Amino acid sequence: MSNIDYDVVVIGGGPAGLTAALYALRADKSVLIIEKGGFGGQITHSPKIENYPGFEMISGNELADKMVEQVLAQGAEVEMDRATGIEKSDGGFAVKCEGCVRTGKTVIIATGAKHRQLGVEGEDELVGEGISYCAVCDGAFYKGQHVAVIGGGNSALQEAVLLSEGCSRVSVIQNLGFLTGEERLAAKLRERDNVDFTFNTVVAGFESENGSLKAVKLKNAETGEESKMYLDGIFVAIGLVPENEAFADAAGLNEYGYIDADERCTTATPGIFCAGDCRSKGVRQIATAVADGATAALAACRFIDSL
Repeated sequence: MSNIDYDVVVIGGGPAGLTAALYALRADKSVLIIEKGGFGGQITHSPKIENYPGFEMISGNELADKMVEQVLAQGAEVEMDRATGIEKSDGGFAVKCEGCVRTGKTVIIATGAKHRQLGVEGEDELVGEGISYCAVCDGAFYKGQHVAVIGGGNSALQEAVLLSEGCSRVSVIQNLGFLTGEERLAAKLRERDNVDFTFNTVVAGFESENGSLKAVKLKNAETGEESKMYLDGIFVAIGLVPENEAFADAAGLNEYGYIDADERCTTATPGIFCAGDCRSKGVRQIATAVADGATAALAACRFIDSL
């Protein structure tokens, strides 16, 4: 084991990865966190978080900063680089990055999943200022207001059902001529007076005022006719994109690209664990990500202790 750099190498600096690092450090393990961009992951897109225990309201950036400060104070080391693969090495695993190679007795993959964006100009600037990707996270901010849900699959319909409970109007905008989600969800929405549907329509742009969303520009996919819808918020629900391709051989992915793992956070390779949105799971929230982080770290510690 003398050639191994760390007990635990954590790939990803979101809530799952940071929690995994914290638990491993408190178990007296040496930990390296490899993060390709900024710490916090998807939570940094949330200006207000009100469903994380212990905080009545906190911004995603503030929460991420607190988590990072905590793990650094415990002695975590950080490598700002992109992990490109994992290979078995003598006594552990080699994590290959674009600029270096780091070795660990165990590896915890916590790369998360990013919301698929519309790719329309101005979208990034309006995230948190009228554009959201999570009704569970941000829906309460639009109580009594008019919002649109972009998408027609199960995720979009579930978002619309939730939003229709508190919003004055919910407009479902679908690029196809029909909904692709489950009929039971579609039927539930059709029964609600405050829900309407716009089919064969794509988002062509946005209109803002004082830095906040004012309207969405729409284009009929069949006729090319353009229109504008004034509203208070947009919820984009066109799917998630896991970032696991580099670890397919080491961890084992399901048909959707997520790491095929259950609540134990183990992968196809003993000694490699996963945590957070990158694994197959039903609920993707900050609370479930940190739960995964704790589970994966404790499993990694047990693995190390058994060597």
